[in-house]
Amino acid sequence: MNTVPNEGGVLGPAAREASIARLRATSEPGNELDILIVGGGIVGTGAALDAVTRGLSVGIVEASDWAAGTSSRSSKLIHGGLRYLEMLDFGLVKEALHERGLILSVLAPHLARPVPFLYPLTKPFLERPYVGAGIALYDAMSITGGHSRGVPFHKHLTRRGTLRAAPSLKKDAFVGSIRYYDGQVDDAKYVANLIRTAAHYGAHAVNQMAVVDFLREGERVVGAKVVNHEDGSQFNIRAKQVINATGVWTDETQAMVTDRGQLKVRASKGIHLVVPRDRFQSTVGLILRTEKSVLFVIP
Repeated sequence: MNTVPNEGGVLGPAAREASIARLRATSEPGNELDILIVGGGIVGTGAALDAVTRGLSVGIVEASDWAAGTSSRSSKLIHGGLRYLEMLDFGLVKEALHERGLILSVLAPHLARPVPFLYPLTKPFLERPYVGAGIALYDAMSITGGHSRGVPFHKHLTRRGTLRAAPSLKKDAFVGSIRYYDGQVDDAKYVANLIRTAAHYGAHAVNQMAVVDFLREGERVVGAKVVNHEDGSQFNIRAKQVINATGVWTDETQAMVTDRGQLKVRASKGIHLVVPRDRFQSTVGLILRTEKSVLFVIP
């Protein structure tokens, strides 16, 4: 199937109907897609953009709306994982910091911004050099990628400086802090930008389109049967390769193919509490250590 660019990456009703018509046509001999992607979150839309800009014909379907799942319910942080330095996972931190810099300075500077965080210090002597060394390494690892870091360097603060940044903190709960920076992005808008860009380059993108079964030839998956939630119609989409990008619904999607040898996904759960801004007076975020992980307070 030939890829036809969608000028401007429009995703309105007319463009949706045009994409449906092209996906229907894949059932005809010689018209199959190179890749069909199931799932319209960050992974699916990113895969669609990557594939279509490599010259492949791409279709992507989403059962609900773009970024309706985890991709619109994240912490919105783009961070290198400061706590992973303590676990000595330097490779992961370096890679994450490289990607943070790309998003902040190259890929989506219109959607992302630096965010300051305070690391409160509660012990008067050894804690500052220990934590300070880790944060200094964190900053140093972010300048090895050959592009802008996208954020300022860290700074040590006294108790007075800490209270100036976060007046709601109890004066006797800390002796000072270290201010460092990570990034924050509008996750849903980022996904929307990805799918619009993929559509601009010719990906056939349709939301409100659920996969109800997969097409098989022997042991090989060659497409999917989908239902259009707008009118209830069903049709087949054929493709040389099918990508399952359904996130926490991966197991359910995989079960439509086979129970044998399927990859089990163990979901990772995060809890976000949203409170009125005036309940906590602070111009910065906070990172607080817990017994097993960290807690972020994000402005």
